[in-house]
Amino acid sequence: MPVHKRIRMFNTKDTYPEQKLDNDLCQVVVAKGTMVFVRGQIGQNLDTSENVGIGDVAAQTEQAMANIKMLLDEAGSDLSHICKITIYLVDPRFRETVYRVIGKWLKGVFPVSTGVVISALARPEWLVEVDVTAVIPD
Repeated sequence: MPVHKRIRMFNTKDTYPEQKLDNDLCQVVVAKGTMVFVRGQIGQNLDTSENVGIGDVAAQTEQAMANIKMLLDEAGSDLSHICKITIYLVDPRFRETVYRVIGKWLKGVFPVSTGVVISALARPEWLVEVDVTAVIPD
């Protein structure tokens, strides 16, 4: 059971049955604790600045989520305390692939989620950017 109060929890396989998605989300998170804002993460290794998965949106999403996990751990939080996730895509056709990867990382978390299709990210090789807001519980 989630630590924070999650209102109107749902799974995308029920909401979007025509798509092969399995993401646990909700409409509202009431969080307790200190807030943690994570900068948008892309397919870039934080230690080496190497771009990962050029041309491969799934690999870039995996790297972004690995970065988020590492940063939350360093901040004293973890993936289970994510309250809000925003996903920026440069192509709407990437949606299912990206959401499948994120759904695997956030199984059972039920964050509030917003997806946005944009014309470009800061570098042309980046296909997806993910930012999150989490908490460090009391």
